[in-house]
Amino acid sequence: MAVTKKAETKSAAPKTTEAKPQAPRGLRKRQEGLVVSSKMDKTIVVAVVRRVRHATYGKFIRKTKKFYAHDESNQCGVGDRVRIVETRPLSKLKCWKVESILVKAD
Repeated sequence: MAVTKKAETKSAAPKTTEAKPQAPRGLRKRQEGLVVSSKMDKTIVVAVVRRVRHATYGKFIRKTKKFYAHDESNQCGVGDRVRIVETRPLSKLKCWKVESILVKAD
């Protein structure tokens, strides 16, 4: 009894080396919001409010999302309006950092 090998035929389709268009590196998301807490060391909590339209009724609804942001010099206080920028993960919840303080609270 002879063992026969089945000839494997590979398709001779040429491989294309076209690179997919990618977004340039360094473009990071930015958000503006209000500081709601600054009790932690080098960390603030920023509430970002956005308006979205209800799918059925068309009414605009306010949605609030909290972001934990890194504040290296502890200069932000509650009530400040800040701009935060996305960065690498710094802790379990913190992956944003303060880019600038737009308006200081009184």
